[in-house]
Amino acid sequence: MSVLDRYIVRTILSTVLMVMLVFLVLGALFVFIDQQKDIGVGHYTAFDALWYSLLNLPQQAYELLPITALIGSLLGLGSLARGSELTVIRATGVSVARIASMALLAGLLLVLFEVLLGEFLAPPLQATARAQKAFSKLSNVSFGGGGGAWVRDGDLILNVAGQSSPRQFGSMQIFELSPEHRLTALGYATHAVAGTHGKWLLSDYRESRFTGDEVSARPPGQRVLESNISAGFLGLAVEDPKQLTGRSLWRLIHYFQSNSLDAREYVFAFWSRIARTVGVLFAVLLAIPFVLGSMRSAGAGTRMMLGLLIGIGFFLLQRLIESGTVVFQLNPVLLAWLPTALLALLTLVLLARTR
Repeated sequence: MSVLDRYIVRTILSTVLMVMLVFLVLGALFVFIDQQKDIGVGHYTAFDALWYSLLNLPQQAYELLPITALIGSLLGLGSLARGSELTVIRATGVSVARIASMALLAGLLLVLFEVLLGEFLAPPLQATARAQKAFSKLSNVSFGGGGGAWVRDGDLILNVAGQSSPRQFGSMQIFELSPEHRLTALGYATHAVAGTHGKWLLSDYRESRFTGDEVSARPPGQRVLESNISAGFLGLAVEDPKQLTGRSLWRLIHYFQSNSLDAREYVFAFWSRIARTVGVLFAVLLAIPFVLGSMRSAGAGTRMMLGLLIGIGFFLLQRLIESGTVVFQLNPVLLAWLPTALLALLTLVLLARTR
């Protein structure tokens, strides 16, 4: 690697890091402010809220890296363009393709950083943050494998797993105890939806009730369960597909498909992770046509605004497609790659027109 290569790569990475730090400070501040409503519940203190905010920083960095890579590249290469350094580099015979290869190298390093965050750092730290918050707010809760949670509410012990939305859960087991701590009933629902005023609607609910030496079975049906445990609290203990690692998603997809279950949400989350990681490369490359074109002499504020507009558009398109995949039963693989494909098309077209 030549001195010129190292200089451009270092310029891009340093500005991306600077932008990332600014976004993370703002993100941590917003998370900490959002936690204020929970301070004082149980043993949850301001220090716990601060620790919760800090543990969520790797997940925020993972989600923000495509946007920060674009803004950082625009600012870094833009500073070289405003100082006429890129003009001198081009005058020495360095082609746009060579500059793009240098930016691509910086993008590859950012991709490796994205993989490190998404597969090894962010998920376990975020799970630790949720567990720490849940234990602080309610002492009689514990967490099992596979994203399940065990919670005691008076004479009820609930086991819930498989959160698919903020108010919907895949299954719920209910153990009802007597005042003498004897098991009086055992119930199971394949689907649980949180309602208002502490009520849960349980679908396909089956129950076995123990009375003396007899066991009476309740046929499958619906049940309205009243509990002090809210969906918001249980959401701390179960996993969102977007927050699982690629390896965990791959295992879940095989499990769902082998059992003839609907795995579209997990398929979309898996390919969306890969597509978003690849999108970091094109986010870095997209800065080149702008800094070598009409925005060569533009200020840092203009470049940051442009990066924000493109990045926010990319983020909103991902969220819109995610909703459409689940609601309208569209192809999850194609839709997961659609935002990145559009970003790649825009980048390649603008690069081809750059002289």
